[in-house]
Amino acid sequence: MPRKLPPLNALPAFEAAARHLNFSRAADELNLTHGAISRAVKHLEEQLGVQLFERATRSVRLTPVGEPYARAVREMLDQLTVATLAATSRHSNTSLNVSTSDGFAGKWLVPRLYRFHRAHGDIDVRVSTSGKLTNFLGDGIDIAIRYGGGHYPGLTSEFLTGEEVFPVCSPRLLEGPHPLRTPQDLKHHTLIRDGYRIDWAAWLASAGVEGVDPNSGLTFDSATFAVESAVQGEGVVLGRTMLVSADLATGRLVRPFDHALKAVSSFYVVYPPEAIRQRKVKAFRDWLFAEVG
Repeated sequence: MPRKLPPLNALPAFEAAARHLNFSRAADELNLTHGAISRAVKHLEEQLGVQLFERATRSVRLTPVGEPYARAVREMLDQLTVATLAATSRHSNTSLNVSTSDGFAGKWLVPRLYRFHRAHGDIDVRVSTSGKLTNFLGDGIDIAIRYGGGHYPGLTSEFLTGEEVFPVCSPRLLEGPHPLRTPQDLKHHTLIRDGYRIDWAAWLASAGVEGVDPNSGLTFDSATFAVESAVQGEGVVLGRTMLVSADLATGRLVRPFDHALKAVSSFYVVYPPEAIRQRKVKAFRDWLFAEVG
């Protein structure tokens, strides 16, 4: 007897919408449009002949039929993910795909990767930089380092390290006609920003500094470029612990003041729960924690 199957390409959209109870968030997760999610769910409902969601103006909720069906679909997709990883791991056990932000990659990860290669010469690391959340199976990503609150449904999320935010600059700015000695001396220097949520206005207020325009100076989309601008002596940037530690260690940057703010987000190591069974993923995960200490 032939199997009675639903439209399989609609199931990921339905499962994501059921998990988030929000079509827009499901669309963001799957890199689709809200309309594509809505059409996929509607097509699934039509093929099954049942209503899976109760729709309101600004919200959706699962029907009594939709709720157990969503659990079953989620379990099926999880099992399929495990089977897919198991089937492909034999052919990709020497290539590790890592996703993270450009700032973390450029200022922390890349300068240390030689130590991972020294210990695991048979594993080829490929780094993908993106600010978007990773679709692990769809994007072919094995493990990610993400900056946020650590809440990633359906994934293992392990706290890696927190951060502090503080001004850093080239040692050259500690000399000259307007040496940086107190926070008030910032009025003589260019402020550099990278769009981070703790900005100069917050830091200056916490340090009790007046008469300094927090919106003046240079702005970069990339944290890597912002830090490099400070290294070159262009001004003072608000550094974050993980992104400036290497430059502080080599003396390319210095901290002119002790005052710091605790960052609102932290770094997390994120991966599908079943991925840790792969030697390459576990090796990289363990190396990350050893590097942070």
